[in-house]
Amino acid sequence: MIDHGIVKSTVKPEEKVVDDYSVWLATDIKENTISDDDGERTEFEYHLIQYTKDEYIKLIDEKNVTLEEQLTDTQLALCDVYEMIGG
Repeated sequence: MIDHGIVKSTVKPEEKVVDDYSVWLATDIKENTISDDDGERTEFEYHLIQYTKDEYIKLIDEKNVTLEEQLTDTQLALCDVYEMIGG
């Protein structure tokens, strides 16, 4: 993972871009209007992180495991609620 920090651009970034080797994630995208001697222009500021495809797959897999655990916990809690309601 390479954290490129805060990046500025005159082009609005896509939130996720996949190329041959990397996955680029742009977060906290803010649109700013800049006024100077040349007039006004729109500029975008965002946090840019670059993952290799393998790193990104691992990140998504870890998130899926966490979500599956949370889903199981929720299902067990719902079973408890149903049992309390039913009798």
